[in-house]
Parts: sequence; structure tokens; C-alpha cells
Amino acid sequence: MKVEDVRIHESWKNVLKDEFQKPYFMEIKNHLLLSKSEGKTVYPPGSKIFNAFDSTHFNEVKVVIVGQDPYHGPGEAMGLSFSVPRGKRIPPSLLNIYKEMKEDLGYDMPRHGDLSSWADQGVFLLNSILTVEHKLASSHKKIGWMIFTDAVISQLSNLRKNLIFMLWGKFAQSKSDLIDQTKHHVLQAPHPSPLARGGYFGSKHFSKANDILTKTNQSQINWKIE
Repeated sequence: MKVEDVRIHESWKNVLKDEFQKPYFMEIKNHLLLSKSEGKTVYPPGSKIFNAFDSTHFNEVKVVIVGQDPYHGPGEAMGLSFSVPRGKRIPPSLLNIYKEMKEDLGYDMPRHGDLSSWADQGVFLLNSILTVEHKLASSHKKIGWMIFTDAVISQLSNLRKNLIFMLWGKFAQSKSDLIDQTKHHVLQAPHPSPLARGGYFGSKHFSKANDILTKTNQSQINWKIE
């Protein structure tokens, strides 16, 4: 896969051009092509695989929210971690994120699960695995995506400063070693999944992030979902 073939913003292409040339990235491409030739359904659609990178330009990232892999039901995955298109049922983890946001900031519960407005403001909604097979969670865990997204986190850590990394759950928190915490801010909490038995609630990461942005002379995020 050539860098010019990847549908992401030019700012990311410049930062990640070396990754696109590495053998593991060609293996990712080959795996996806093989899946297609075998008639398998892969989410999200090709045009949305790098949606997070297209929506939030490298130099505009303020907050990074790390997810695991895309939703694996029809029409759910849209290339932004935790986000689903309007009209789709709000998944349980996102519903808990909304409950925490309401408790933290006082906003009404959103009626849809599209987080594009966050991405447009500099919230980089990064899944560690960028594709998944229909109804098979974590099915693309070992095809190379995590090498790529670990490199993404490392480049953000190395080339930017005063970013806020929201690491929810043990999987996301395992990425903390990639982040230079002398330059950046790491907020950790249990995963918002109902399986975490409510440990996520009370983390107040939304207000904490805006406080950090203010203290570092950056504009706050409007977390309200209209």
C-alpha cells in the first residue's frame, strides 16, 4: 500500500510515511484484500478505515481517546473509537460515556452516537485495531494494526506537546509506556463498559481535560453532542 493510496489527511501522511513502507503494513493490506476475495465482510468500509486521521489533523490533535477495535455489527463502525453513525443504537460503553459526561458537565443525554463533532475539534478517536470481521470481535487483532497505531501514539508523543491522553481500561492503559508523560497529560480510568461495574463513573475526564487545555493556553472542547 502506497502512502498516496491511503485516504487520510496530508498532515498524517507526512508523519507516517515511513510506516506505510514497512513490510507489516503490506501484510495488513494483503490480509484485507484476501478477506475481500473470500467474500468476508470487514468493518468499517474502506473509505472510513482512516476516518479518525482524516477528521482530526495531526497538528490539531488536543485529546486522544484510545479504543480497542471497531464495532462488528452492520453499519456500526465509522472509523472513530466509541462512535456510531446517527440512527444506530448507542452502544453500552458509549451510553456510559454519555452518563459520565452528563454527571461531569450537566449536559443532556445525546440522542445519537456520532462523535464527529469531537473529532472536528481535535479529539483524536483512535482505535488500536482499525478493522474487524463481521460479528467477530478482535478478529484483526494480530494482522499488524497495533504496530501501526502504537507508532501513531509514539509520533504524537514525540512530535507534539501538551496532549491529553484518555486511557480507559487496562488495554488502553497498556499504551501509557508509549507516551512521554513529562510532555503530555495522561488521564486513566476503568473502561466505560458495563462489564467494569461502574468503575468509570466519577472520573470527570471531560472537565479535567478542559482545565488542562485552559492551563496550557489551548481552546476547550465543547463536549456537548447536539
